[in-house]
Amino acid sequence: MFLTHIYLIPLFPAFGAAMMFFFGRRLQKATVNAVCVGAVVVAFLFACFTVAEYTHFAHGTGQPFEKIVYTWLGGGDGHLNFVKRDGTPASFNADAGFLLDPLSSIWLLFVTGVGMLIHIYSVGYMGHEGGYYRFFGYMNLFMFSMLTLILANNYMLLFVGWEGVGLCSYLLIGFYFHRKSASDAANKAFIVNRIGDAGFILGALTLAWFFGSFRFTDINELARNGHFAVGDIHILTVAALLLFVGACGKSAQLPLYVWLPDAMEGPTPVSALIHAATMVTAGVYMVARSNAVFVLAPTAMKTVAIVGALTAVFAASIGLVQNDIKRVLAYSTVSQLGYMFLALGVGAFAAGVFHVFTHAFFKALLFLGSGSVIHALSGEQDMRNMGSLRERIPTTYKTMLIATLAIAGIPPLAGFFSKDEILWQAWRSADGGIPYLWLIGFGTALMTAFYMARLIFLTFFGQPRMSHEVEHHIHESPKSMTGPLVVLAICSVCAGWLGVPASLGGTNAFGKFLEPVFAHEVSVASAEPQEPAGEEHRGLEWGLMVLSVGAAVVGGGWAHHHYANAGKDYPEPIAVKAPPLYTVLYHKWFVDEGYDYVFTGRRKLGKIRLGVMGAGEASSWFDAKIIDGAVNDVGWVTRAVATLSTWWDKWIIDGVGVNGPAILARMISYPTRLFEWGLVQWYALVMVAGLLGFGVYYVWK
Repeated sequence: MFLTHIYLIPLFPAFGAAMMFFFGRRLQKATVNAVCVGAVVVAFLFACFTVAEYTHFAHGTGQPFEKIVYTWLGGGDGHLNFVKRDGTPASFNADAGFLLDPLSSIWLLFVTGVGMLIHIYSVGYMGHEGGYYRFFGYMNLFMFSMLTLILANNYMLLFVGWEGVGLCSYLLIGFYFHRKSASDAANKAFIVNRIGDAGFILGALTLAWFFGSFRFTDINELARNGHFAVGDIHILTVAALLLFVGACGKSAQLPLYVWLPDAMEGPTPVSALIHAATMVTAGVYMVARSNAVFVLAPTAMKTVAIVGALTAVFAASIGLVQNDIKRVLAYSTVSQLGYMFLALGVGAFAAGVFHVFTHAFFKALLFLGSGSVIHALSGEQDMRNMGSLRERIPTTYKTMLIATLAIAGIPPLAGFFSKDEILWQAWRSADGGIPYLWLIGFGTALMTAFYMARLIFLTFFGQPRMSHEVEHHIHESPKSMTGPLVVLAICSVCAGWLGVPASLGGTNAFGKFLEPVFAHEVSVASAEPQEPAGEEHRGLEWGLMVLSVGAAVVGGGWAHHHYANAGKDYPEPIAVKAPPLYTVLYHKWFVDEGYDYVFTGRRKLGKIRLGVMGAGEASSWFDAKIIDGAVNDVGWVTRAVATLSTWWDKWIIDGVGVNGPAILARMISYPTRLFEWGLVQWYALVMVAGLLGFGVYYVWK
């Protein structure tokens, strides 16, 4: 029953969004809560029953279930036919269809589950904000778009959800539209994501041209069972790299990560839902969903791994010195997303998805916990103005401490299992060589422990550094906010137990659940078999685990040494020991400034604007002064010649050559014309007068 009506899951929040957009202004807050929060609760419950029914349907085989509602594009009528790469005809078809398999089941559960908790949290957090109905309308619209994305059975419908979450991200980042910083951040997110979206749609069209279909099941089957020449592999590599460009935009990887830290201008629940737990993992989902294509393109796989590793360490280094509590978590999110792509790039698809799953809980908890801290401090976000809060907001402190230990990789919390599985697979990917990717991941783990412990100590320990007015009003958040924190804290502890590896005596149930989706791909991508290795390898895995936990302890201990008793003028250790490095990290490696020079043109050298905008201004000047000037000059000369020609024709040709003789003849004939009137009476009178004259003359003489 539930499985055949899977299309209802995204429609529940779509109904809530429609109610808010059409009638929200007239509704009371209680009604808004009942409609919008209730829609997500119903979607979560429906999703749970649907996944339970699916597991019974698949019987552990991972057989995908597809529900085609109708054919959205095409239909075999010949209007949208095209020729495939091999010269055979194909029809451009895209269904309004839904796909449920182990991969989409995992995303479905944590998106609806975490989304439900964040909606409940928002009731308390946004209770005194304006635009209450608008906020929940946007949140419900996001849930609809995200659920469409993860349940789509083809690239075109996935792209609809992909663009939908991008639109909702723009609306929610710019929710406080009266603040210029929020509007700028929303525009930045929208523009940067458009770059990635262009790559995504080109990659999807390339796959359709190559395989003749947009459906995931068709493409995966053809990719797994086909025989491809070298030229085919080159085309698939291009398609995979284009898809990865889309993933870099949506999941904030180098060099398209710059929008995510600025996205913290939105309300904190938005940061938790969209920019930590769900939307930013869309790129990971898309690459994981396209695994059969990526494993045929080793160059693309290496690119994914390298970009992921570099993003992880790059963002972590910036997080070491940030002071805004939400920006620390934003750069942490970018870094953890890099971890996920590192796993995908080395062929550890299940490990990457496992880290997506665990990260959703502890990162959502960290963002919601930071919102509780901000709520307690009347809107203060700068950690330099916090301190000594652990006794005043104990529930927030305890839950955030659990999340911090989880993300640092302290056993037996969730982050330990997923992060160490990624590091182990990165080590194995070296295949006897120097494990560069593992070294980068290990260094990132050390920095992660430091900046997260720094956040905890600056926020909850040390001396109070806030103003007396703020300190007087510090209070714990209401139950509607602390309740979701407790649930997420429990998940941050227990979620990792689903993937306990064989080396620790577990069965890795999470990986086995995903095995039908990734088993073949892992065997292709990895140089080593994925079955449990011998005792010597197991000992190596244990040793790497010890090193990883040791890095977390060292990073946390270093942060404790420098920040546990921080006063109002506490020193930054990096600033003391390496001022140039601190300056570079504090200014985020000057990447935003570089983009300003290259793209926005807000920087000037004297009176000359630099970058693309400067080139645009130069092009505009060249067009106005040179191109248009030359055109105008030619036009002026042409008009001058035409004027002269008109004057010559009028006064010389017509005036002298034609009219001149006529005027001369008229002037010469004028005396004669005085006597030649043409009247008979006049002639008779003249004759009579002449005769009389002659007569008088002769008589007189």
